Amino acid sequence: MKPTPSSIFDLSPSEKLQLVEDLWDDLASTPEAVPVYDWQKEELARRKANLMKHPASGLTWEEVKRKVRSLGAR
Repeated sequence: MKPTPSSIFDLSPSEKLQLVEDLWDDLASTPEAVPVYDWQKEELARRKANLMKHPASGLTWEEVKRKVRSLGAR
């Protein structure tokens, strides 16, 4: 049996990723409990207004995936 880490910073990278995934899943199970701050709502409204003014400035989901994947190839 592996010794119990004394801190989350002692976890291996794969254990840290699992912890993040578990925390995310827990938060996602009750999205109404996750606070959304006014500054976040304002930023979303600003981005939406910009997209409505300049629809061509947005990216398709395929373009987003391609960009994200190209970052991993660096």
